[in-house]
Amino acid sequence: MKTVIDILKERGFIESLSSDELSSILSKPQKIYCGFDPTADSLHLGNLVAIIGLTWFQRFGHTPVVIVGGATGMIGDPGGKSVERNLQTQEQVDHNLKGIKALLENVIKGEPAPLVLNNFEWMKKFSFIDFLRDVGKHFRMSVMLAKESVKARLESEEGISFTEFSYQLLQAYDFLYLFQNHHVKIQIGGSDQWGNIVGGVELIRKVLGESAFGVTFPLLTRSDGKKFGKSENGAIWLSKEKLSPYEFYQYLVRVPDADVIKLMKMLTFLDLDVIAEYENAMKQEGYLPNTAQKKLAEEVTRFVHGEEGLEKALLATKAAAPGSETVLDADSLEIAMKDMPYFEPELLVGSKLIDLIADSGLRPSKSAARRLIREGGVSLNNKKINDEEKVIQTEDLIGNRFVVVTLGKKQKMLVKQKKI
Repeated sequence: MKTVIDILKERGFIESLSSDELSSILSKPQKIYCGFDPTADSLHLGNLVAIIGLTWFQRFGHTPVVIVGGATGMIGDPGGKSVERNLQTQEQVDHNLKGIKALLENVIKGEPAPLVLNNFEWMKKFSFIDFLRDVGKHFRMSVMLAKESVKARLESEEGISFTEFSYQLLQAYDFLYLFQNHHVKIQIGGSDQWGNIVGGVELIRKVLGESAFGVTFPLLTRSDGKKFGKSENGAIWLSKEKLSPYEFYQYLVRVPDADVIKLMKMLTFLDLDVIAEYENAMKQEGYLPNTAQKKLAEEVTRFVHGEEGLEKALLATKAAAPGSETVLDADSLEIAMKDMPYFEPELLVGSKLIDLIADSGLRPSKSAARRLIREGGVSLNNKKINDEEKVIQTEDLIGNRFVVVTLGKKQKMLVKQKKI
């Protein structure tokens, strides 16, 4: 029978294991820990790998333990950064913690129920002297300086402060505390966390004489080596307040063919046989472009935003698609407006359709708009208009806010009622 480690290896999810004993340890229910620092009030697509990893362990009967870093977030992990992070205020950290905690509780569901903890709760009890005596004495400078995240910063022009250099001690102590108080024996994280994780494993061995274990997974990178999770407008956030389900879905739909299969393996729970079918289909004649990407986008959007979020993303996608015949609703159009051309005239109700088409720039003149209606090339809210003198009525408005004007099969514009 396959273990969770076997499954994760098959999916390219495992970068490093601290011990080959892990498979046997995981034959019994365990608690699996992963930490998330509150550098923003939402996590992003790159963090999703860790969340998926925790969920895989949960599906095999293990308890996810999520640490939100109220303490470590005030210090800043030097890993992956070429310059010093700006230190956040307590108020900023608290605000970010609320957003991340709510997000994680919404995404990691099911049984065994996840345990969500804030490391500030135990770190705040330490005095500086006590921390140096009880934790710092177990670390050797040669080992700390040899860690990749530290070496890279030492060799940079920016260097590294004592504050960020000490981050690895805090993360190591988190592991020790969780081992002692919650019987957590396993920590997972991205490959850039290997040094910090091993630091915790060693601290537990030195202090307690017990064995703990670490698992790392690859960072989410594209085939060209760049990190996934960035767009022209910034990070691909997991929170719907920072990025709509529609925009999240659209980002995944636009993933290159070279990356889609890898992302299916790492970010979805689809069987590998099913993923192989998509991979084979992509090599065949007659393959409909973006079929695999749409499946990826549906699966990941459903996981992050739920069935309702996926439905809104699909509805907004259809609303924005030229020639769509979907039933339109105001909420979906509000979302789609960010990516659709839109026009906000001084007056919507009472305006002639030909005036809206000309004034918005969809056509250069009213006569051109009139001619297009005569030829059957204009639709209002996905219904063909034959009346050249059509005037927008209150009953034409979707949610008392919008009408959608479509020209031909490809041009679609959202016209919004201006607020009075």
